[in-house]
This record gives sequence, C-alpha cells and structure tokens, in this order.
Amino acid sequence: MRHAIITAGSKGLGRMVTEAFLAKGYAVTVNYRSDEKAVVDLKTKWEAAQDRLQVIKGDMTRREDIDALVEGAYRRFGRIDCLINNAGPFVFTRKPIIDYSEDEWFEMINGNLTSVFRLVKKVVPIMRRQHFGRIITYGFQNADVAPGWIHRGPFASAKTGLVSLTRTIALEEAAYGITANMVLPGLIEDDMKEATIAMAREDRKKRTPIGRSVTGEDIARTILFLCAEDSEMITGAVVDMTGGKDVINRMRS
Repeated sequence: MRHAIITAGSKGLGRMVTEAFLAKGYAVTVNYRSDEKAVVDLKTKWEAAQDRLQVIKGDMTRREDIDALVEGAYRRFGRIDCLINNAGPFVFTRKPIIDYSEDEWFEMINGNLTSVFRLVKKVVPIMRRQHFGRIITYGFQNADVAPGWIHRGPFASAKTGLVSLTRTIALEEAAYGITANMVLPGLIEDDMKEATIAMAREDRKKRTPIGRSVTGEDIARTILFLCAEDSEMITGAVVDMTGGKDVINRMRS
C-alpha cells in the first residue's frame, strides 16, 4: 500500500488532496498546525479508513516538527511514497518590498521554501531505499518564468525559488526513481478551495477563459496523476492550472 504525507492536509486544498488519496486506497499521514475542528471533521468522515489515516500536529517552519512528522509517518506505515508540500503561508497584506519587516520576509521564505528543503532532506533517503518517490510542490500562476509580483514580493521570491529547487530535485533524484513536480493553481478564491468540479460548473461567475474557477478537486486530480507509478516520465514539470488565464497573460506580455 502506497503512503503519502500531506502537509496542511486537513482543510482547504490540502483536504481535497487528502480525500483523493484516501479514496484511491493510499495510506495518508496528514499534518496540520492548529485547526482541531477540521481534524475532527476529517476523521469522522473517513472513520472507515482509520487504519490508513494518521494525523500529526506540527508547524512546518519548525525543524523539530518536521522531524516528528516524517519519523511518525515512517514508523506507522513503514514507507513514504509521496510528499505533498501543501503547507505554506501566503501574503494577505499587500505592500512594497521595502516595507516588509525581516520577520515577515523570513516567514515567507522559511514557510514556503526552507520547509520544503528540510522535508526533502528527511524524506528522500527513505525514497531512495524504496527506489520510488513522488514529490509535489505548489507555486503561483506563471511562477516558472520568475515574474515579479507587485506588493507580494517575499511570497513570489520564495515560490520562484521553489521552482528551481523542485527541478533540481527532479534532476538529482531521477536515478533513484524519484520524481518532483510543481502545480501552479493560480489564485483560488476561498469558496473554491474545497469545491468540486461540478460545483464550479454551476457557479455563474466566469472566472477564467474556460468558464469556471479552478477547484480543489482539479488540483487533487492532477497531483494524484503525477504521483502515479506510471507517471515517471513527468518530472521537473511545472503545471499551470488556471483555466487559460496564464495563456492570456503570456500573450499580452
């Protein structure tokens, strides 16, 4: 039985990814930081799969919490096949780069980039022994071309750095049967993070050229595909999931 670690996997996009993996028959170790209610809800919904579901509390900006997550996941299931790096802080207060404090800067860098580096260092040796591994990271629309993002500089800097890190892992670990890919979901409004494709099709707001918003289900389906055993030829890829909005932006540039 394959086993996936999903950080921040109890709600939002992470919740949709967790449920997709559980539905596919994976064992899943879910990390969460503080929302106990979301954890209770997840466990209740998936009570029949409790033998395949483990939940571990921790802050992915703390090295000791990362160590505890990986060690607890491996101890319970004896292997780690997929690492889904869903956790990462976002900038909600917009301001010029010079107005960010050092603490705000390092919160973005550590939460979105350093945390992945630390998780990968813990997980890759296990994946090497298995000669199998799937690592997924998240970016933002067009992150692969390193665009500037006015008033969200620290977040953009961390995520564009993560593009390079993801591709470096893909190159360095290919010989061990490990792939690394990034998904770029664009900006998903809160009401779409735990939405299904069917729900988005009923939404009357035309949010993308395709005619609907990208949803948590879209992201989960893509990640599940990238993590499949026979998806090994897709590595170092950056997958834009924007319903065509990234194509518009590039045409205008």
